[in-house]
Amino acid sequence: MKIKDIISYLEELAPLAYSEGFDNTGLLVGDKNAEVTGILVTLDTLEDVVDEAIEKNCNLIVSSHPIIFKGLKSFTGKTYVERVVQKAIKNDIAIFSNHTALDNSWNGVNDKICQKLGLINKSILIPQKNTIKKLTTFVPINDVEKVRQAIFDVGAGGIGNYDHCSFNIEGTGSFRGNEDSNPVLGEKGKLHFEKEIQLGITFPKHLENAVIKALFESHPYEEVAYEITTLDNSNQHIGMGMIGELEKPMQPEDFLQFIKKR
Repeated sequence: MKIKDIISYLEELAPLAYSEGFDNTGLLVGDKNAEVTGILVTLDTLEDVVDEAIEKNCNLIVSSHPIIFKGLKSFTGKTYVERVVQKAIKNDIAIFSNHTALDNSWNGVNDKICQKLGLINKSILIPQKNTIKKLTTFVPINDVEKVRQAIFDVGAGGIGNYDHCSFNIEGTGSFRGNEDSNPVLGEKGKLHFEKEIQLGITFPKHLENAVIKALFESHPYEEVAYEITTLDNSNQHIGMGMIGELEKPMQPEDFLQFIKKR
């Protein structure tokens, strides 16, 4: 298994697209194509953490906090950050951070705290903006089921507790191909009218490339007409912090002891 396979799995759990703007997430040191010998998980990548990775033959460190927050202008070893990066490179150790991507994930850090405290009816404290997008495209009636399903298959069409959500409007599209065209329907150089479905599907922004790829691979037309817009709708499952409820009320002092125990 390669480092990029581990990263791909981690991004399924917490897409890096939802990291905060101040953060520096992703593969910070190392070769994503290297074979994984072992993985060490840590909160911070300190010098002794790299030493432990060397001792245990782990060539991938998954660190919550990024070792590099801003650009390094020298590698002289004058700071622990420079020394960590130098030692990691020297020993072929990769460092990956998912920090606020994991903080903002529905199944991330705050969800785990909710589970530990037995909280119910959880919701996002500060929903992240501009995380929902909408695809609008136009498909011949006979092909719309194939195109719609291909887009659903990559994860689009989810709204809250529902999936496979779309909106479909029947209409008539017109087009005329020039001399260089190769129309699937109609004839080159002649105006053609085709019964089509205007298909609208929402999706989380980190799936945009996959959605476009699925659209182009499943759509029959030589030139695919489509639009992608960013919505202002609040995302129920992406954002910083969580609110939850206790199954039974507690006095503040009792709750603090409860937290300490858990």
